Amino acid sequence: MAAAAAGATPATARKALFTTTATLLSSSLIRRSCGRRSLSCSAAAAAAPRLAPQPPDLVRWVQREGGFVHPALRVTDHPEHGLGIAAAEADGDIPPGDVLIALPGRLPLRLRRPTGAADEVLVQLAQQVPEELWAMKLGLRLLQERAKPDSFWWPYIANLPETFTVPIFFPGDDIKNLQYAPLLHQVNKRCRFLLEFERAVQQKLDTVPLGDHPFYGQDVNSSSLGWAMSASSSRAFRLHGEIPMLLPLIDMCNHSFNPNARIVQEGNVNSSDMSVKVVAETKIVQNAAITLNYGCHPNDFFLLDYGFVITPNPYDQVELSYDGTLLDAASMAAGVSSPNFSAPAKWQEDILSQLNLHGEGAILKVSLGGPDIVDGRLLAALRVLLAADSEAVYKRDLKTLMSLDAEVPLGPTVEASALRTVLALCAIALQHFHTKIMEDEAILKGAPPVTTELAVQFRLQKKFMIVDVMQNISRRIKMLSPQKSTA
Repeated sequence: MAAAAAGATPATARKALFTTTATLLSSSLIRRSCGRRSLSCSAAAAAAPRLAPQPPDLVRWVQREGGFVHPALRVTDHPEHGLGIAAAEADGDIPPGDVLIALPGRLPLRLRRPTGAADEVLVQLAQQVPEELWAMKLGLRLLQERAKPDSFWWPYIANLPETFTVPIFFPGDDIKNLQYAPLLHQVNKRCRFLLEFERAVQQKLDTVPLGDHPFYGQDVNSSSLGWAMSASSSRAFRLHGEIPMLLPLIDMCNHSFNPNARIVQEGNVNSSDMSVKVVAETKIVQNAAITLNYGCHPNDFFLLDYGFVITPNPYDQVELSYDGTLLDAASMAAGVSSPNFSAPAKWQEDILSQLNLHGEGAILKVSLGGPDIVDGRLLAALRVLLAADSEAVYKRDLKTLMSLDAEVPLGPTVEASALRTVLALCAIALQHFHTKIMEDEAILKGAPPVTTELAVQFRLQKKFMIVDVMQNISRRIKMLSPQKSTA
């Protein structure tokens, strides 16, 4: 294996990794460990340095280990997005269908079957991680290789960012600056998990002989675990079999909802001939970045797992809790007479149960925004609860009642009342943010620190999305006016 470039040996970089960086977990949850060495992530930065100051050439390593890299591709360093892959200026356009990158099965880094006592300990630790935090499972494996002398994956690991811009590493003030309860809940949940898992890991490692230590005797704390979880969540791919893998070089391709390339897995994940490729979807012109679609997700997902905000994001949305009292207040504010959201009739309760909004095990989380504009379950509930004629409701199937594109399935009067209630819900959602749009825009113009910028961008995009929903709903209400007068 090739060592790191001069001035940045693997041993030196690993020592720095374990000793010099500091955690920025939520100030309300962090517990600092005095006297401990830290395998950790430092403060978030827009253009994070690599783990090693002069890391090995990743392209050459992939090629040397049996991978393929299109000769027209180059690693580029964008001031905002960090390292990425782009088509070189002098090599001409790349036609669709060309293979851009191909990795043989030995290059992806993933959890493996235990081959010794140290791996057994690692598996036991991974089994304590909830499935929803799968990135921590893979992160343990990454941390193991980061600590391992002469790791096969060192040329890859050395090129990973030293820092991440995910919210678990935000200063406390910038966590508050998010101003959005569902994301704050997720951030606090992850911070609490890291602090609790730190104790579990240290208790386990205290009983392990040095020869069986999965991290080669290095201390592991919440900061190092946070770095590993963030590295995995922001860079791993889940392909066939849903087995998460870190894909060297491929994970430098940035995100786009309209990507120019796609990722393909060939062969079973456990077979010797498995490979992962990136293939050009469209013609890729000179200097164009190679992009993949990470998924059609709201900004909560992108910020929490990837550390960036998409502006604008057509899939962004705000979450609400389906609550009868809230809906009563919204409908009254909208001027809807005799709302009965808190006390539905029996036949209405039956339909709410079919929508999974009533009864045991009901899922009360609904949303505004995204491609559907209004959560279908919420829209159907509003229509049903504002309707007085049960026979008219039963003539319609749930799919029709849940569609905003359905033309007034229960008549223009019910439709107008339902849409005005949606408008009131949007106004209530806006009131939960403590700042106004103009204030957020002024903050961004002042070139704030990267974590402040991300927090303000996040909440600003939520507000823009809510305003867009309100404009959309208002147009629909205006279109209903002639129908109402005719009725």
